[in-house]
Amino acid sequence: MASKRPKKRSTASRKRLPRRKGERGPAPGESAIGLDDPRVAEVVDRVRRSGGAVLAAYADPLSGKPLVSAMLPLSAITPTPFQRELSPTHAKRLAAKIEECGVFLDPLIAVASPEDGGFWTPNGRHRLAAAQALGQRSIVALISPEPALAFRILALNTEKAHNLRDRSLEVIRMARALAAEKTPGTEADRAAELESPAFLTLGILYEKGRFSGGAYLPLLRKVERFEDQANLRVSLRAREGWASRLAAIDEQVSGVIERLRQRGFRSPYLRPFVVARVNPVRWLKVKPGAKKPPMPLPEALTRMTRSLRDFKIESVKPQDLALVAAVSSGDESD
Repeated sequence: MASKRPKKRSTASRKRLPRRKGERGPAPGESAIGLDDPRVAEVVDRVRRSGGAVLAAYADPLSGKPLVSAMLPLSAITPTPFQRELSPTHAKRLAAKIEECGVFLDPLIAVASPEDGGFWTPNGRHRLAAAQALGQRSIVALISPEPALAFRILALNTEKAHNLRDRSLEVIRMARALAAEKTPGTEADRAAELESPAFLTLGILYEKGRFSGGAYLPLLRKVERFEDQANLRVSLRAREGWASRLAAIDEQVSGVIERLRQRGFRSPYLRPFVVARVNPVRWLKVKPGAKKPPMPLPEALTRMTRSLRDFKIESVKPQDLALVAAVSSGDESD
């Protein structure tokens, strides 16, 4: 008797998201929280002192943590100080679309500001600017009693796509703010907020001006790890030194690029090409989540410096650049 062939799963079933076993979070009838509840009392009082009006309080449907919905005066809310810079073009376009819609539907996410009696928004900078441009007196905010939420902006801020420069600058600004705390902890302690150690080093370089971080990201992702021994203040000082070395390497790369141009090479991918050529871990496979890098960053920088000094311009062929262009076309933008 012929064996039965297993049924093929449909495309729809293959694409279906896996569902977590068991239910979580409060039931609808358990979600409402009274405004006199101790869990939200401090937030409710702050809203009222800022000239705002509390609309409701409820338990988050995922974790059950308390949240407060409120109408706040625009003057009472500001972006977190370590966010990326405002894009006036995006804010203007957003204001025009909201005007067309006729209603301001999306609330801001907010936490209590540690600097005054107002609020910070880690998610909603462009919506706040749009509301100001539209002449609104108030704006709806969803407020969490947990100030630590302000440091999760990379996970929360989805209203305008981040490029590499945006993310790196936000991460280094967050790291500096965390390092100023009495007990800053280590980079590893803050891994969820900082996302990638490469963003810390690149952030230092972006703070100083223009830098082609995308060319160096493949290297840094392989050789950098979050520091788990020294506290943030100490580890950031070490990263300042690594960033200075990387900036010096980039100057050497610029020199090689100039020599290539003198030989007639014209391509927007010259920098990624040169950096890839001298990347000492380019061909090494690193397992995702590997705790130990294939080599320490200082050693990698030393090898790159030596390789740039010995770079053979005459060995470069046009087809080499064509290959880098094909690979780099999907890389992250600066």
